[in-house]
Amino acid sequence: MISRSSRPEQALNARTKRPTDSDSPAEAHGSASPTTASAATSPDRVSRPPDTSDPTGATGSSSPTTASAASSPASPGNSAGATAASTAASPTPTPASTSTNPLANVLSWFAAQPPAAGSAVMATGIVSIGLRQVGAQVLSVVALVLAVLLWLALADDFGRRLVWQRGRWVSEAQTPPALTAVAATTVLGVRFTLAGWLAVAVGLLVVAAVLWPLLLWAVVRRLRPHMPGAVFLICVATQGLVALGAALAVALPARWLLGPALVLFVFGLVLYVDALAHFDFGAVRSGAGDHWVAGGALAISALANAKLTEAEGGSGGLHSTLRVTALVLLALAWVWYAVLAASEIRWPRLRYDVRRWATIFPMGMTGAATDEVAKASGWTWLTTPGHVLVWIAAAAWLVVFAGLLREAAKTTSQSGASQSGTSQPHPPT
Repeated sequence: MISRSSRPEQALNARTKRPTDSDSPAEAHGSASPTTASAATSPDRVSRPPDTSDPTGATGSSSPTTASAASSPASPGNSAGATAASTAASPTPTPASTSTNPLANVLSWFAAQPPAAGSAVMATGIVSIGLRQVGAQVLSVVALVLAVLLWLALADDFGRRLVWQRGRWVSEAQTPPALTAVAATTVLGVRFTLAGWLAVAVGLLVVAAVLWPLLLWAVVRRLRPHMPGAVFLICVATQGLVALGAALAVALPARWLLGPALVLFVFGLVLYVDALAHFDFGAVRSGAGDHWVAGGALAISALANAKLTEAEGGSGGLHSTLRVTALVLLALAWVWYAVLAASEIRWPRLRYDVRRWATIFPMGMTGAATDEVAKASGWTWLTTPGHVLVWIAAAAWLVVFAGLLREAAKTTSQSGASQSGTSQPHPPT
């Protein structure tokens, strides 16, 4: 018989009793302790998907609270609740692409690359222009189609980041590779001008002209010493506008474009000197590929100069000055080409890197510029070395494109394996 005075004490003991090692498994799993309920419902202990707006690459880090909850051992009494909370809270990994179309998979993977991937559009576009110069029309059209597909993929990702990942977009817009958006657009515009698609070329000129001052200001105000070769994109993007404007001035015709184009051409040369002052010359030995833009910037300056010379069409002092300047810029571009090619032999860098597209662009641009300067200056003997350089650039393009396909296949297969591994149903507890 139980005394009245002992009943409240027993009730209190019953309420405060927790499962221990001596409790039965059924009892341990059947009751949820306050600790379990707190872990399952506390927002600090629920894992969140990474904040992709962080441009610093710190998305793989977790907060101390989350790390503590993930690493602390679960007691027998709360293992079932913790497993259920983890299963419900953990986001399902998204594969790189769910399409069965290999081209769609590559484009999806490519669009998620950093801004430096824009140099692939620049490289493919200039190779298309060069192949047209040497008479390989079919190959030129194939390269143009591929360049358009890559440009559209990057434009879609550009817009998505601007709308949904504003912090990441702003951070990336302050780096030199962001200017590939302008340069790639102008290269495509020049190619469409050559094809006679003038409405498309004018639209691309408008897009590039809108982006150029915004991105250029964001990049130039953050220049610092010892920068990689991408710093020369401040010159490349500017001279791309000059080349497209001069080409349209002849094709439309719209001679009023020549005045702004001439001003931008001089400004582009000033920007080249500024970039050279901030360039890390050690990148010639150890750069990942974008160090070639140091020569490519001079090559596109020579091409823009040649376009201006043809558009000006006179025989006065301005025409003669432009003609001489084009030859000087081309000679300097050749010197850079020789130095950079020798550095590749002396310090081989054979692994694929997205910045390798910034190697193909200067190679192709040097060949295309040589052909343009040959026509503008009357030095027709330059045509042959220009065509040789175009074919060398086309061969190098194939090598880098093969590396891109291997990298995309490896990444998407790893993502698919991770997706299939994490989507397995959890065993019953």
